[in-house]
Amino acid sequence: MPSVQCHHCGAAVRFDEPMPRDAECAACGNDLRCCINCRHYDVNYNNSCRETEAEPVVDKQRRNFCEFFSFSTAPFVKQANAREADARARLSNLFKSGGEAPGPTPAGAKERLDELLRETGTPEDRAREARKRLDQLFKRGEEKKKD
Repeated sequence: MPSVQCHHCGAAVRFDEPMPRDAECAACGNDLRCCINCRHYDVNYNNSCRETEAEPVVDKQRRNFCEFFSFSTAPFVKQANAREADARARLSNLFKSGGEAPGPTPAGAKERLDELLRETGTPEDRAREARKRLDQLFKRGEEKKKD
């Protein structure tokens, strides 16, 4: 029985060939017969697989029916989840540590906000204003036709 490493957690895995499709790592419980544990897995290739005849697999970390699966003997390398890393970076940028207070508001921001609120008014006010502008627009058109 060859001894290899789970590419989810790095734990040593002992198995007999052929590996059953439902085999799970005893340490982390993740599927062992999956793309990231395969010797053909390579993110630099189309569909992340060096085997040209293999069917495309969407979820590389879950079990699949690939006929070309062969457990990788490459050493385990902790791979950062790109989605998780991006989310953590955005979160740290959003909530900067150090207790910094928000910066000062731009000059005139409060006045501009008050002005915008006065301009918009209630829905009825906006409807009256829209009707007034439409009437002005069409009256101008009628006056041009008469001339």
